[in-house]
Amino acid sequence: MADKQEMSFEEAMNQLETIVNQLEHGDVPLEKAIDLFQQGMQLSQLCSQKLTQVERKIEMIVEEDGEIRKQPFIPQTEESETLG
Repeated sequence: MADKQEMSFEEAMNQLETIVNQLEHGDVPLEKAIDLFQQGMQLSQLCSQKLTQVERKIEMIVEEDGEIRKQPFIPQTEESETLG
């Protein structure tokens, strides 16, 4: 496995999918299943961190009163969609 911090989001997701498939088949010895689960949790955290970093970098260009300006991207959650 490559160094997790240098791994791309796509690589991490592919490895995570492989681990999930192995665990879902259930024919993995218990110790190996625990190791796979731990690796999967680490990959899941890595993916979450990478998504958070990307969210911080995304900016929306908004036109307001004929002016184009940048504003931080604020992802909508189910709660904010129902309130808005």
